[in-house]
Amino acid sequence: MGGVNHAALASFLKSRRDRVRPADVGLPQGPRRRVPGLRREEVAQLAGLSADYYTELERGRGAHPSAQVLAALARTLRLNGDERDHLFHLADRPLPPSEHGPTSHVQPGLLGLLDRLTTTPAQVITDLHETLVQNPQAVALIGRPPATRGPEASFAYRWFTDPATRALHPVEDHPHHSKVFVADLQAVAARRGGDAQVTRMVSALRRRSPEFAALWDTHDVALRRTDHKRIVHPALGVIELDCHSLFSEDGRQRLLWFDAPPGSEGAAQLELLSVIGTQDMAPDPVRHDDPATPA
Repeated sequence: MGGVNHAALASFLKSRRDRVRPADVGLPQGPRRRVPGLRREEVAQLAGLSADYYTELERGRGAHPSAQVLAALARTLRLNGDERDHLFHLADRPLPPSEHGPTSHVQPGLLGLLDRLTTTPAQVITDLHETLVQNPQAVALIGRPPATRGPEASFAYRWFTDPATRALHPVEDHPHHSKVFVADLQAVAARRGGDAQVTRMVSALRRRSPEFAALWDTHDVALRRTDHKRIVHPALGVIELDCHSLFSEDGRQRLLWFDAPPGSEGAAQLELLSVIGTQDMAPDPVRHDDPATPA
């Protein structure tokens, strides 16, 4: 590997940023916008980076972005597969060995649909519940996932190993979500046919969570296609919503979106959520300039 081509990387990022329109990622055009595409700080926010760090990348300076950062930028800038590979090449990073997980490239069909869901929370996840990309409404509703790798990137894994994850739902709903996650994972494990990633996750969860182990041994199997959820929001309280899933052709990725019946309290809360946005409720973006730091 010959090292980062800083100048070419900077030029490529800027050219792709200029191509993405604010509406493509759920942002308002605004009356004072002086650039054809996204602003630098908007790219940084959507990719979960600090504005200073992304600005340095576009200026062709020192950072060696990690594979996780590159994957986040590829999703934010709506790169196709060839463009994503080119980005990794310019940054002197090998392509991710797996087509799944947090560094996966979002399947174009799902990404195209996500771009059109501008009035309701929506996100694309893997079949192991690893978040790949969210629209702004989804960030406002459920927040961004933690910057991590490995099994911890999976919301289902964190559900059984990190008590703080469960704060997203009322306590009385926790048993339902536990059953749904395990039944869904059983179905995924069967579809993948002994896949090492699933096997490692299941083994780790059985060791760490007696609740998971007991539910796994019931052998209940059911992909989660739709569900009724109550989500605890820091400003709006409990929001009752329906969650729908659209699966990719191979079943490895899912487009999730949330809605509520017209005229319901949940629908009114979603409208208010679009006004509130993330405001100060989301943590500040962190820098990802250390290749060894989980991104």
